[in-house]
Amino acid sequence: MSFIVRNFQDSDLEPVVHLWEVTPGMASVFSIAECIAALRAGGTAVVAVHQNIVVGAAVASIAESRAWVMRIAVDPAHRGEGMPSALLNHLEGRLVNVGVATISYLLAEEEQMSEGLLRAGYVRQEPAAYWEKREALTPGEATTLSALGGRVLTRDLWKRLAGMHGEKDIIDKRVVMPLSNPERASAHGVAPPHAIVLFGPPGTGKTTFARAIASRLSWPFVEIFPSRLTTEPAGLAQALHDTFALIDDLEKVLVFIDEVEEIASTREGVGKSPAHGVTNELLKIIPAFRQRDTRLLVCATNSVRTLDQAFMRPGRFDYVIPIGPPDSIARAAIWESFVSQSSRLDVDIAALVSASEHFTPADVEFASRSAAQVSFEREMNSGEVSELVGASTEDYLRAISQTRRTVSDVDIELFEEDIALYGRL
Repeated sequence: MSFIVRNFQDSDLEPVVHLWEVTPGMASVFSIAECIAALRAGGTAVVAVHQNIVVGAAVASIAESRAWVMRIAVDPAHRGEGMPSALLNHLEGRLVNVGVATISYLLAEEEQMSEGLLRAGYVRQEPAAYWEKREALTPGEATTLSALGGRVLTRDLWKRLAGMHGEKDIIDKRVVMPLSNPERASAHGVAPPHAIVLFGPPGTGKTTFARAIASRLSWPFVEIFPSRLTTEPAGLAQALHDTFALIDDLEKVLVFIDEVEEIASTREGVGKSPAHGVTNELLKIIPAFRQRDTRLLVCATNSVRTLDQAFMRPGRFDYVIPIGPPDSIARAAIWESFVSQSSRLDVDIAALVSASEHFTPADVEFASRSAAQVSFEREMNSGEVSELVGASTEDYLRAISQTRRTVSDVDIELFEEDIALYGRL
């Protein structure tokens, strides 16, 4: 991908208008004047930028809970790079999070954009080439989601989750498929999951998986931070109660609690303590949360062995899934995803995989960024722009050698023990 997508800025107006004028092949039923008026009236827009030049744009107007995609334009030199989908994806995210329930697109004529709209979940309304997409949130739910600090994520996070094929396969079959096809699952006697635990060493991608599941389901994503709830005047237990009471207003939602051991650790002794109260409150919340099939609680922990036994019972959590450091196949996929962002074709992926054993996805990302920074600084210092852009194999290997591994050998041994003791698939 040779471009980035960002929100429209006032300074983008002139280049966007020029782009509309030179891309007649992506005509719109809305005139350029109407699109300009929408932008000046505060319409929602995004742009794609390549080397600080606007090469793509999408604009929408909002009327109550419906948005109209007025125009999408892409510089002809950048056709075939997936830019229309990227623009539409980014635009949808902004629209949904301000309470838009239906997104409509009226095409001027049959063109390639029709295929892209179909893949993105739009449904053509007969007899005109009128395309409509109904989103999950009502205006009231959008207000609730905003109050919770949640949002609807872009729909491509699962696809962008490189490597980790074993974990993806388990989660796809056990979690995503039953929730996406509840009627067929019920016909086979399969009950959709309501709560799962992801466990493993830090940096292995548990949060990324939770977000990717929400993206795959097209459900709103709400993350609860135990450390933030401790600052509530009413106390942590009451804050948990109030938060889930608000969540109950959402028809569909994935709720994510990271480092859940902070509020569900093993209760010691028989006396009542603040920790007991918090764990007890969470134990009362989960059965009520499980009453609806369109909600999923995902809890993540780096230390599954410290969680309270009552919290871990099968009646509360359907699956306890290990997320460990990626194996060699997964590391190769992750390295490929980062290396492909440059124009170099001579990077020895196998050498990077071999040198990064037991690296987490976060470790790989850090090493990749370090190598890319070295490559960038080298070009800037030389004063010459090279046609072969990006870090070399040697840059990556040097960055790997300078990256401190997140997961130690002892961590891996403990993780393997935890899989045998606590894993439930």
